[in-house]
Amino acid sequence: MNSFMDFTSLIFLVVAIVIFWRLRSVLGTRTGREKPPVDPFVTKAPQPAPEPGDNVITLPSRTGRSDPAGVQTDERLEQVAPAGTALNAALRSVMAADRSFDVDSFLTGARAAYEMIVTAFASGDREALRNLLSREVFDGFSGAIGERERRRETMDFTFVGVDKADITEASVTGGTVQVAVRFSSQLISVTKAADGSVVDGDPLKVSTVNDLWTFAREVRSADPNWKLVATEGES
Repeated sequence: MNSFMDFTSLIFLVVAIVIFWRLRSVLGTRTGREKPPVDPFVTKAPQPAPEPGDNVITLPSRTGRSDPAGVQTDERLEQVAPAGTALNAALRSVMAADRSFDVDSFLTGARAAYEMIVTAFASGDREALRNLLSREVFDGFSGAIGERERRRETMDFTFVGVDKADITEASVTGGTVQVAVRFSSQLISVTKAADGSVVDGDPLKVSTVNDLWTFAREVRSADPNWKLVATEGES
């Protein structure tokens, strides 16, 4: 009887080892080099963890902003702002003030932020906008949403994409970094009255929209988040 139990236990042990091995092969193993899930709004600089549900713009830096020797390379910067230009000098001052700042990663985050903000505005989502905008800009956006609500109008909105996003200005003033980005985007936007009739826009037309937006953050602040502080439409 004991021999039978020992044999049965051995079978269960073998089965357990096989199951564990197959799960390991399917789920993989941790090597210590795994990257966290990509969040276009999170910087790589050390920072306090955001509050749960916090909706922020953290235009990211990336570990690749420097070469292996830790020296900032100029090639990409000069593609964005040629050497000797005022913009090149301004971006260098931003990089000196904010060591986490990287041109490519900033523009990637700015594109994502732009889509998030215009989509939230179209849907009237004030909570999504609140932590993305400065108080002044939020008040303007909220006021426009309120006017739309009072007229009982709604927006049908489809974001097609950002064609271009170019940094046009940058500055550091009193510990605050500001970077202006000119966006050229494509979208379909239709405003409808309460009865469903079209007030503005064309549901079959993709429109090109040009905007100049300025983002800012406090360099010395423990809060890594960028906020939209100014908007300007362009023809």
